[in-house]
Amino acid sequence: MKKVVLSVALAGGVFLAPQAADAALGDQTLRQGMNHGDVKELQEKLRSEGHFSFHTATGYFGSITRQAVRDFQRDAGIAVDGIAGPQTFSAMNVSGGNNSSSSNSGSTSVSSGSGDWISFNGTLRQGSRGAGVRSLQDALNSVGHSAGSADGVFGPQTAQAVRSFQRSAGITADGIAGPQTYRALNGETVVKSASTSRSSNSTSNTGTSTSANSSVQNIISTARSQVGARYVWGGTSPSGFDCSGFINYAFSQNGKSLPRTVAQMWSASTRVSSPQVGDIVFFETRTGPSHAGIYLGNGQFIHSGSSTGVVVADMNNTYWGPRYLGAGRF
Repeated sequence: MKKVVLSVALAGGVFLAPQAADAALGDQTLRQGMNHGDVKELQEKLRSEGHFSFHTATGYFGSITRQAVRDFQRDAGIAVDGIAGPQTFSAMNVSGGNNSSSSNSGSTSVSSGSGDWISFNGTLRQGSRGAGVRSLQDALNSVGHSAGSADGVFGPQTAQAVRSFQRSAGITADGIAGPQTYRALNGETVVKSASTSRSSNSTSNTGTSTSANSSVQNIISTARSQVGARYVWGGTSPSGFDCSGFINYAFSQNGKSLPRTVAQMWSASTRVSSPQVGDIVFFETRTGPSHAGIYLGNGQFIHSGSSTGVVVADMNNTYWGPRYLGAGRF
């Protein structure tokens, strides 16, 4: 299993993203925030295609590389999401390994036959409409879970197809297509829902706990998917976030509404002495609660900083440690 190392050099304002062991271009999905030899190969490939104009291949997947990937995808006539996955590598005529393994007991590998990668752009549920629903329906149909005609309307048949796929993937079968469902559709490793391994006479409290845990993990997945997004004062979307706008986005994409400002979140949340994954951690950078992020565990939190954009940081470092105010739960 690849080891991931994450560090933040605040003194220099530099964010060092996850770095995995060396591998061939095409055997793992590359996205903004990564720092890896494969990214350097990708940049060189994009340069040869006329889409990467920076003077040198750095190995860091920043906004310039993301735009270059988007430009290539647009020219290739494929989904434009700025993420270099199987579909993008196929268009580049790059063949690599698969970043998921069928030998992993907790994973589900899914192939649509066309090699397409379905991008997560927000949680979809019954009543949703649009191109995202059509893509989801196509993906479900391609893996044998009939969603009917890909008409872009998330109706009962699509909900049933999502539940059918979720059961086969061993994840929570709620009929809602969130980050975990998309990871499974893309053949990525997913953690099986605890409810699938329990007997049918499990108590309702156990089911509630499992559902809550799944909801937290979906929020974390949504938050992590935005690493590298820039900071914008008052921003509430992937084009730019302020700190509270980022938290609101991660929660709202998973059906949970939070107060808009940090101060309001502080007042409305239930105070906890020790944060758990998914709790909001607050900091006093000015008078009172003035900055916040989402706790990831092991002393790490994810936030949108004014000088860094969306990054993962250490709560105990020399900057954040002295400014920590407390944690709240919703």
